[in-house]
Amino acid sequence: MKILLICTHNACRSIIGEAVFNKIAFPRIKARSAGSSPRGTVHPLTIKHLMRHGYDTSKLSSKSWDDFADWQPDVVITLCDQAAGETCPVYFGKSLKIHWGLPDPSREGENEFENFDRTIET
Repeated sequence: MKILLICTHNACRSIIGEAVFNKIAFPRIKARSAGSSPRGTVHPLTIKHLMRHGYDTSKLSSKSWDDFADWQPDVVITLCDQAAGETCPVYFGKSLKIHWGLPDPSREGENEFENFDRTIET
């Protein structure tokens, strides 16, 4: 199964989701992440957090969902926090679409990364 995780900037939430899915569910699930307006770099606290917990960060990068036009995911998960006034990206394609309204841990500090991981893993 192929999963595409999308957030606006592809710098934190969707990157963490990609790393978690690929660690706990590979090879059954192949996860990728993207953004509707990618920042171009992964947030430094995201990389620090993932490395501290033994995740492979070598292939993680901030990229546009346009890069996956030919990838055809089975599931698309959008991650944003509408309660914080964020505009959630909308994916148009023939995939099951799921939305997880989660706050951006990079805005809250290092402790919030632990909570975010637990949420994704469950």
